Amino acid sequence: MTKKPSTNSSHPSGTIWTRELIERRVRELGEWFHNLDLGGVHTAPDHFLGDYPAVKWRQFADALPADLSGRSVLDIGCNAGFYAIEMKKRGAYRVVGIDSDEAYLAQARFAAEVKGLDIEFRRLSVYDVAALGETFDLVIFMGVFYHLRHPLLALDLIHRHAARDLLLFQSMQRGSPEIEAVGRDYRFEEWEIFDRPGFPRMHFIEHRYAGDPTNWWIPNRACTEAMLRSAGFEILARPEEEVYVCRRIELNLEDWDHRAVYPSRGGNP
Repeated sequence: MTKKPSTNSSHPSGTIWTRELIERRVRELGEWFHNLDLGGVHTAPDHFLGDYPAVKWRQFADALPADLSGRSVLDIGCNAGFYAIEMKKRGAYRVVGIDSDEAYLAQARFAAEVKGLDIEFRRLSVYDVAALGETFDLVIFMGVFYHLRHPLLALDLIHRHAARDLLLFQSMQRGSPEIEAVGRDYRFEEWEIFDRPGFPRMHFIEHRYAGDPTNWWIPNRACTEAMLRSAGFEILARPEEEVYVCRRIELNLEDWDHRAVYPSRGGNP
């Protein structure tokens, strides 16, 4: 006879998370942006994007190693911890999630506890990654870029202080999906190139986009890829329209000229 699974679970904190306790705590933690399955309780069942972010994750999950044993992961802008949890489920030995919003971090800590996963969550912004004092084999930078007033600085800081190897990147994009070949230089008299749909272009949102005052910049595809290259990330794959898997490379001062805002990792800032 098959034994019916228990609806209770015990965790290192000593709390036995019954379905009733999980439901109550989910309500106490406010509105959720990540729809997580916590012991059969869904945190955002009526999400306007559906089963988000799982529905998006399934489109590019195969682009990352299925086995992350022995690897470390940093999830920047972790929200309620969906991607940090997925990386831990793939065997990553160390997973750190950071976010500037304490409400999201409280949700993430709760979710990890219910699932019995050892994940560290800290209140830091992407501009604070140097405070971690370590680099990671995989950096996840999903859904943060367009919320930043200084997006290229963020990429530079990730390259300098956080990324050791892989970067999983996603940004909302608008405008043409075309890619215009980027020249090494342009004459001062050149105007026409800037009107081409495929030239790297960043749209600035002065007030709000989709009702959100933190939507500052929205790149087109060409701009996204040019900025990643400029910050020292080689694009390995584009498994989904807005998602990139990149590898950190050392910036060559001769190649990048003034674009290299700092020397190699071993040099002085």
